[in-house]
Amino acid sequence: MSRVCEICGKGTLYGNNVSHSKNRTSRTWYPNLIKVRTIENGTVRRIKVCARCLKSGKVEKYI
Repeated sequence: MSRVCEICGKGTLYGNNVSHSKNRTSRTWYPNLIKVRTIENGTVRRIKVCARCLKSGKVEKYI
């Protein structure tokens, strides 16, 4: 299962946890993805959309 928004392409980011003593361990940031039923070209489809795209109205939800 890919963790990518199907509208804007936002995906996983990688970086480091940095402790007070400057020790570095790798960590991961995942996008806030939500499975939503949408209407595309007259058909109902389930896609993964990030919360920002959903909130800004880039996706028409099917109710």
